[in-house]
Amino acid sequence: MSRASEEAGEEGDVADVDPAEAFGVVANETRLDILEALWRADDRPVSFSALHDDVAMRDSAQFNYHLQQLTDQFVVKTEAGYDLRHAGAQVVRAVRAGTFTRQPDVDPFAVEGACTRCGGGLEARYADEQFRIDCVDCGKSHGEYEFPPGGLVDRTNEEIATAFDERVRHLHCLAADGVCPSCAGRIHTEIARGGDCCLDVALRAEHVCERCRNELCSPVGLVLLDESVVSAFYDDHGIDLSDRRYWTLPWCVDDEYTTVDSVDPWRVTVEIPLADDRLTVTLDGDLDVVDSECLTCEG
Repeated sequence: MSRASEEAGEEGDVADVDPAEAFGVVANETRLDILEALWRADDRPVSFSALHDDVAMRDSAQFNYHLQQLTDQFVVKTEAGYDLRHAGAQVVRAVRAGTFTRQPDVDPFAVEGACTRCGGGLEARYADEQFRIDCVDCGKSHGEYEFPPGGLVDRTNEEIATAFDERVRHLHCLAADGVCPSCAGRIHTEIARGGDCCLDVALRAEHVCERCRNELCSPVGLVLLDESVVSAFYDDHGIDLSDRRYWTLPWCVDDEYTTVDSVDPWRVTVEIPLADDRLTVTLDGDLDVVDSECLTCEG
């Protein structure tokens, strides 16, 4: 048994295929073409002959050899033909996302909103598959998160910014719910103070997947974007919260709106001002809402 298989067994997983072997199977242009052809098919399963024609490989025996190498792990054979397994679809998605094949060069561009610290303009930058938004005057970070290269293709700067906003909301709402956005494993969440942080905050939420070690961190307020009590608060003021870019919401990018009420157990209150009102939301150490109150600001 391989070391990888032993480790998988220790974790209670079923590992029928060694990871190195699995990656080796798809490290072939013809096999990637087969997976791509299945992914593009309007109707599946796809017959052997139709799949062979789509890949356009003359040697039927050689084509069949490559197809059989994919079958069971990445492709499933049925009476009606061949279909993608989830693993096969994931390979195609990774290729199309550009994770392993693209190194895009994107010039910095201005984005909607003003710095929550000094009021200066905001600029988006992209490098090493990380998309970040900073103030052009004081340099304050308004978020730095993973963004696959494929998300930049055939989009205007405005469309890229919109996609980034939606992705950040999705990633952190999943993480706050305890689900890893990469592998669907269990996310462990902690509130952390101090230390170096690219988000320019002293208090943050740290999410770490127990399975794949995927890590996300954010200001505590960011996890409230998906909370019904916050959405309702904005609705009451005639505002659709989903229409507001997260980096334009100070309570999502700063920790000055966050108060630590206690540490053992953790109780953290986030204040959300809007017009003449303010909503206070108290969370526990798992970032679950334990209390909320809407108050009218005085004077």
